[in-house]
Amino acid sequence: MQFTQLDYFNLEELYSQEEILIRDTVRSFVNEEVIPIIEEHYQAASCPTHLFKRMAELGLFGITIPQEFGGAEANYTSYGLAMQELERGDSAIRSAASVQNSLVMYPLFKYGTEEQKKKWLPRLASGDAIGCFGLTEPDYGSNPGGMITNAKKTSNGFLLNGAKMWITNGSLADIAIVWAKLENVVHGFIVEKGTPGFSAPEMKGKYSLRASVTSELIFQDCEIPEENILLIEGLRGPLSCLTQARYGIAWGAIGAALAVYDSSLNYSKSRIQFGKPIAGFQMVQDKLVWMLNEISKAQLVAYRLGRLKDDDRATFQQVSFAKRNNVDIALTAARIAREIHGANGILGEYPIMRHSANLESVKTYEGTHDIHTLILGEDITGIPAYY
Repeated sequence: MQFTQLDYFNLEELYSQEEILIRDTVRSFVNEEVIPIIEEHYQAASCPTHLFKRMAELGLFGITIPQEFGGAEANYTSYGLAMQELERGDSAIRSAASVQNSLVMYPLFKYGTEEQKKKWLPRLASGDAIGCFGLTEPDYGSNPGGMITNAKKTSNGFLLNGAKMWITNGSLADIAIVWAKLENVVHGFIVEKGTPGFSAPEMKGKYSLRASVTSELIFQDCEIPEENILLIEGLRGPLSCLTQARYGIAWGAIGAALAVYDSSLNYSKSRIQFGKPIAGFQMVQDKLVWMLNEISKAQLVAYRLGRLKDDDRATFQQVSFAKRNNVDIALTAARIAREIHGANGILGEYPIMRHSANLESVKTYEGTHDIHTLILGEDITGIPAYY
């Protein structure tokens, strides 16, 4: 059944023609090229990598990057709407775009030299190169400042040692943006595929994000040329990238919520029990209205955040608010949708369990729900409570 957009407060009126065009283009792509194949890939735990080039052709790699570097030079509201539609298809597809945009192209554009920008940004925008982002380590996730991965200065550049974990597209990547300590200060490094001492084994056995490639990054006396260091020092470098990614996730989660709501509404109106559609029962209507309420509020939060970001006025705390809220309501919506679908809700015929399992990961990565709670708590009280 054709997807119908939930827009209870007529937000459509507030978007520009360009923003609507970008959203609708991505929506058609998802409807025609993602949804028909994604369940099969999810079941097989395989990544539909052929879609990467298609996303690049649609301008979805480097959406906000200037055209001189191959980007679409669109605004952040357009970027958000694109992430919403991609995640309506599957979190794995949105994750691939998020990493390429926010965690690879953004730091290169923001902190790269002119030579680094010219070398990599056009290739990444065209999909001729795929990137990944190495920050999380086996023993340091929510506390990135404790990272063990380190670089030492050599006569020819740097010697990198350490390991990263839970890296989207790591095994596929042509380039990794890796964060490591150099003389106890965090720096960003460009590590190219094929560099001696660098390997990226894929992590297997996932029950979530099964259509995405997740990897380790291992560095054993990995030699990095001097020209491959980024022009940024300290944790503010990687954390600024996480803010970009969290922004996209805040929109993406709405897409997953829209998918399970649309499926639930259609199912409840066609599923007959006791002689009438189950949509006619009070408890089912209560569940549908809960989803209506929370998705509508999430849409309003995302819209306002997008406009603030377009004006360069959004704070990282506001981004944390949106990521925390929108992912949480999307996961709850998926669970409620499973109840509405009854036993059928666990079948691959419906997107419910796939989105629910994916959102368990989305609630954890790019800052857990609890970490975002503490970010907001510190913002309103002025007192940090991380440990």
